[in-house]
Amino acid sequence: MSPLDAPVIPELGPLLGRLAAPPASRRDQAGIPLDDIRLALATELFELAGAAREFAASGDVAGGISSLARHEWLGAWDHAVNAAAARIADRIDAQLRSAGAESRLPSRRLRRQLLSEDERRGIAVRIGSGGGGLVVALDALDAAARQATRSPRGLDAWRDALAAVARRLEKAWIDLESAVRQEESAWQEDIARLRAWRRPRWPLWAITAAVLGAAAYFGLILGGYIPAPGPLRPLAEAWWERL
Repeated sequence: MSPLDAPVIPELGPLLGRLAAPPASRRDQAGIPLDDIRLALATELFELAGAAREFAASGDVAGGISSLARHEWLGAWDHAVNAAAARIADRIDAQLRSAGAESRLPSRRLRRQLLSEDERRGIAVRIGSGGGGLVVALDALDAAARQATRSPRGLDAWRDALAAVARRLEKAWIDLESAVRQEESAWQEDIARLRAWRRPRWPLWAITAAVLGAAAYFGLILGGYIPAPGPLRPLAEAWWERL
């Protein structure tokens, strides 16, 4: 058996653990659903591993190793983080709109409450912060890749580094799920504040007081209790003539 017939590229499924698990039932899901994003991430990695095996099977071990290089893993992770960040940002915006509609917040003020692009980017940074350990593991993978084609021991070290990356990615995803829940919870105070907003009543009371004051003033003039000022005197005299 040639070295190329050996499992140069290990199966990623068992290494990814929970990341490659089947989707949860709707009854078991809570909060923002992320299963489709998780499975898209796993699928992207499986495709990379498939391409790597094709290279290795054709005799290009270096090409197979390169197919699972650092930038490929980071690219897949970034896709997942950005998709999750967009989903939670859209969910928060929807909740803000619903709260604004419930409290009858003016549309111009509501637009100012929706997430800005900077806030959306901030969400992506926060929920993706668990990827720090993944970056460290990928640095080790890069170092092992440079030695992988030089000796069987180097290839074994690369496979070990690949397994470590997969475990770190699983941990990063678990951290992302937790961060998504925390992120949604952190916005609930703003959503509740928007829902509790009430239109200020002082303009209504001020207008009512002004109308009542003006009515009382005109009533006193027409009743002859106070002298009519020049501009209103013709109106008052016309009223008196009708009596």
